[in-house]
Amino acid sequence: MIGRLVIDDIRPTTPLATHPAKAVVGERIQVSADIFKEGHDVIASRFRWRKEPKGPWSNCDMNFIENDRFEGFFTPSSLGCVQFIVQAWTDRFASWSKSTLAKIQDSQDVSVDLQDGILLLEKIASKMPKRSSETALISRCVQKLAEPGSFMERFERCQSDEIKRICSNPAIADDLTSSPKRFILVERPVALKGAWYEMFPRSEGGLRSSAKQFSRIKDMGFDVVYFPPIHPIGHSHRKGANNSLTPSPTDPGSPWAIGSSEGGHMSIAAELGDFEDFSYTLEEARRLGIELSLDYALQCSPDHPWVKDHPEWFHKKSDGSIAFAENPPKKYQDIVPINFWPDKEDDRIALWEACRQILQFWIEKGIKIFRVDNPHTKPIAFWEWVLGKIHSEHPDVVFLAEAFTRPKVMAKLAQVGFSQSYTYFTWRTSAEEIRQYLLEITQPPLGDYFRPNLWPNTPDILSGPLRNGPSSAFKIRLALAATLSASYGIYSGYEFCENQPASELNEEYLNSEKYEIKHRDWSKPSLAPWISKINSIRRSHPALGWNKNLFFHPNPNSQIIAYSKTFVVYDQSSNSSYEDVVLIVVNLDPYNVQQSVLDLDMTQLHLDWDEAYEAYDELSSQSFFWQGSHPFVRLDPGYEPLHILHIRKLQ
Repeated sequence: MIGRLVIDDIRPTTPLATHPAKAVVGERIQVSADIFKEGHDVIASRFRWRKEPKGPWSNCDMNFIENDRFEGFFTPSSLGCVQFIVQAWTDRFASWSKSTLAKIQDSQDVSVDLQDGILLLEKIASKMPKRSSETALISRCVQKLAEPGSFMERFERCQSDEIKRICSNPAIADDLTSSPKRFILVERPVALKGAWYEMFPRSEGGLRSSAKQFSRIKDMGFDVVYFPPIHPIGHSHRKGANNSLTPSPTDPGSPWAIGSSEGGHMSIAAELGDFEDFSYTLEEARRLGIELSLDYALQCSPDHPWVKDHPEWFHKKSDGSIAFAENPPKKYQDIVPINFWPDKEDDRIALWEACRQILQFWIEKGIKIFRVDNPHTKPIAFWEWVLGKIHSEHPDVVFLAEAFTRPKVMAKLAQVGFSQSYTYFTWRTSAEEIRQYLLEITQPPLGDYFRPNLWPNTPDILSGPLRNGPSSAFKIRLALAATLSASYGIYSGYEFCENQPASELNEEYLNSEKYEIKHRDWSKPSLAPWISKINSIRRSHPALGWNKNLFFHPNPNSQIIAYSKTFVVYDQSSNSSYEDVVLIVVNLDPYNVQQSVLDLDMTQLHLDWDEAYEAYDELSSQSFFWQGSHPFVRLDPGYEPLHILHIRKLQ
């Protein structure tokens, strides 16, 4: 039911407002709403927020922007769920002041209006504690308003900032209106921004040997190392090289075919090591300042202990056999999917609890980031339950959804608690495709709770210009991912520009590492130094660590895409701020030189339209001195297919 005032379109929020929007510790969160009522009164508003479930309330004023839109800001300093409400009321004194001043400026007789002001102030004073300093101040104001003088002189006597503040207090409002509660899940910064690197530990000889690669990965500037499943692999229907159904005795199988007589999701494959090796690997990552992420893949090989102990947790065919996984026409004979909604409620509860215990087990081992395999093939209700459970007990745990699925399903997974999600970026290659898609996933309303993690490649996907592409294609796609989104990732081998697809129609890799062990010579020349520079630029520019600040600038060449990110950095220690403005211009053609005259929106770059400025290229260390909104760019993919330009005002 609508109250005295209308409070609409509250942000940040989710489609079902009982689920939280997303933020991270230290983020300056904008709370906004449409607020209006009948007539021409002045409206005051604020929002109140507190930590769940019953922390003390904090109040933040909201300011009018335009078109009945109000906004305010706050910065959470701790993890957990925050609730907030928006409140609005009629500022009677401000409304009287506005009306009276307009009449005075129109040379109207406001004798009655000034008397109305006296009565209003007396009414306001009556709602306050007697003998308070505020009451005394209002009494003096009433006396001055009644003293002789011109209309303007008398009016101005009661327009001090202190009087305005006292009279706008919501505690004395007669129509204070509150919105329903909204919620924000506040997570660690890595839930929003970070560079991920995926590697198969078995290709490095096991867990301890993988840890030897962490220094190399750290030197490239990555924040998170992600391991595919490290559990025992089944033998039944084990896949051979290139997904063959006829493996050799030495084929290691797919790590996503989880479970054997050696154990299931809470065991480590013997060929990778043991829990002592795991602890060593985890500590080595921590020593270097990077985080280790594990795969949470809720599926089993036919040899998983659950298949024998809990057949009720799996789908059965009419002949009584357990069905293997399919995504027609693809078949996964080495995997049996879990039935998350068995016929008996007790079986469902037991299954869900067993899945939660897997997470709890690895959290207790020290893992705080999980990449979740195919979450869209499990019930949304399960994720709402298990993520809620984990976040209530472990608010520092982050979940990345590998949800290459329908847009509404991806959005719903984010809504029920996933911190980040894979996206369709992998298949968005033209300038217009990139522009439309990135605006969709980074801006409200979806951007309030969906956080993209852009991957140019994965072990499953070699697509677009990377297929048989030159090194310039690999530069282009990584640079786009790294600068369009606060989070991005690559699968190992990217630095060597591994580019051979399985076939003309199959987008997987030839000789896929999913089914065999790769032996790479990391000492060979590669893109590693260039990747390191990209990640260094990301770290040095706070603007690149956010998503909602993305803006695309037009240009007439469809092979060139230009976009900017800006961010005002506040230094609380010195109570000062500075603007970080970055303009990225990318040649999307990995083979040919492209050039264009840009059409920059100077307001987005925090510049005047005819202002002269320096555009410093962080990649080449070149400075371009431009003036106005139409600079010329020429990008040669044989040299460098992009500019990452730090825009600086000239003194």
